[in-house]
Amino acid sequence: MNNNHVVLVNERDEVIGTMEKLEAHRVGHLHRAFSVMVINSKGEILIQKRASDKYHSGGLWSNTCCSHPRPGEDAFSSAVNRLQHEMGITGVLKLEYHFIYKHQFKNGLTEYEFDYVFSCLSDQLPQINTKEVEEYAYVSYHKLKSAIEKEPEKYTVWFREIVKKLDMSLFGLFVTT
Repeated sequence: MNNNHVVLVNERDEVIGTMEKLEAHRVGHLHRAFSVMVINSKGEILIQKRASDKYHSGGLWSNTCCSHPRPGEDAFSSAVNRLQHEMGITGVLKLEYHFIYKHQFKNGLTEYEFDYVFSCLSDQLPQINTKEVEEYAYVSYHKLKSAIEKEPEKYTVWFREIVKKLDMSLFGLFVTT
């Protein structure tokens, strides 16, 4: 099986099979995904602008990194590896929560994901993989929420959902700006 397969699950996160990634998005099958949120010691969130040539949501701002665990790989290990691959950051990840979201894009693809959300406290500067990431920025929680409210179309669907649920106290930080 190649690296382009995703793990299909039911709403209880029980594995029901695997499928080629693009096909899973074409037919809209629920599958595992993960999202990593890196926060620095100033309480700023590290966000990335996805490469423009991504099969969906290219050129949009999103969380630090995200992807899908491969068959036989758990979400935690996959998230650790992907954070290194996309952003050049190594760190200790903590599972915060998971949620399911579904969204159909204009190009006919559907995101229907059981998304594990991890946090990582780190002051490492990113060394971005330009095949995955166009640029990055550090932004305060309050500025990010305000920017998403003003221009939601500039942010990925799942990231907007994560920010709605985000509680900065999860990260043990007192954020004032």
